[in-house]
Amino acid sequence: FLLNVTSVGANNDSVSLQQVISGKQRSSEHKARDKYRHPQQTLEFFEVRENMTVVEIWPGEGWYTEILAPFLRNKGKLYTAHFSPDSKQSYYKKGVENFVKKLHKQPRVFDKVDLTVLQPTDLMAIAPAESADRVLTFRNVHNWMKNDQAYLVFKAMYNALKPGGILGVVEHRNNSLKSQDVNAESGYLSEDYVIALARNVGFEFLGKSEINSNSKDTKDYPEGVWTLPPTLALGDKSRNKYLEIGESDRMTIKFIKPANSLFIGNNLSH
Repeated sequence: FLLNVTSVGANNDSVSLQQVISGKQRSSEHKARDKYRHPQQTLEFFEVRENMTVVEIWPGEGWYTEILAPFLRNKGKLYTAHFSPDSKQSYYKKGVENFVKKLHKQPRVFDKVDLTVLQPTDLMAIAPAESADRVLTFRNVHNWMKNDQAYLVFKAMYNALKPGGILGVVEHRNNSLKSQDVNAESGYLSEDYVIALARNVGFEFLGKSEINSNSKDTKDYPEGVWTLPPTLALGDKSRNKYLEIGESDRMTIKFIKPANSLFIGNNLSH
């Protein structure tokens, strides 16, 4: 389904990424995480420009949507591929309900956002086929691996991109010499594994960056990556220790859909 929030006003003025990131539409709590998530450098690395069609995968409660929506509002297009509102799992249903409420609270920011569905158990088109210049996913791949859905999602992202379009991936990064748990129970993935997942559906590796690296992250915690902030799964136990480490060490990788590629169909089995 597509949801278009009622438009309130519009203009054709350009807005810089820096202006958007420092804008009032973002909460102070979200801005406080910029030192770990580096939104400007990350989006510049993914070569996101204001006149592009962008798909944000599983936007959660909208941390990056607060940046992408106003940046793309006047000259580009933003699809947010969220959970299905018809999901039988309360976590998914509540997540998308809260996201829709967020969109309605600031219509002058989010009025042109199109909400689509990415629920791998009932996969639908996340955007019109070969319409997107960029598809972006932030710390989601481990969730798809947990349920053996990574192939389906990478295929959906591939199909949404134009030939020559770029897929940008940020994910918790495991130690390169550690064998990969196929269910990613710790939340950490190796770069090589993510690169293989993308190549498996036809993407070509384009480059990677250390923008979101964190050398303090030892990746060996009782509750996996969720031991670290912002989740702090152990509560007050060793809280200061984990706050000192900060958020996880993250890979930042981009892939390209080859210019001579073809849409690979709607058969979502493998």
